[in-house]
Amino acid sequence: MAIEQQAHVRIARPSRDLTAVERFWVDGLGLSVIYRKSEDGHHLLMVGWPEAGWHLELVQLDGDPVRPQPTEEDLLVVYLDGPVPDELVARLIAAGGELVPSRNPYWDTWGVTIADPDSYRLVLCTRGWSNH
Repeated sequence: MAIEQQAHVRIARPSRDLTAVERFWVDGLGLSVIYRKSEDGHHLLMVGWPEAGWHLELVQLDGDPVRPQPTEEDLLVVYLDGPVPDELVARLIAAGGELVPSRNPYWDTWGVTIADPDSYRLVLCTRGWSNH
């Protein structure tokens, strides 16, 4: 059986602080909280755009947590197909993000890279993208 091309994609990541990453992704980028649950020391937050074919799952565990260990190449790229708004960058930084240089100069040429509170990198790219 082949996977349908409309299959929804979940990107799951551990987090040190769900409150901080929620602030970054929701208040900063403008994603919506899609789902949230806390049970037996397992805290889950799902964020995304309601009509998108993907969402982020952010997990925090009490006691013996899995710590985020992102590399400089762990990127979530959002293709804006236009300029990166200065007010969006300012909002992401105010929400706990850090403007960082990209390891790959391509992303510095075509966008802005911002690390979230867990050091995962978001690239806001001025280019457009289509798989068609």
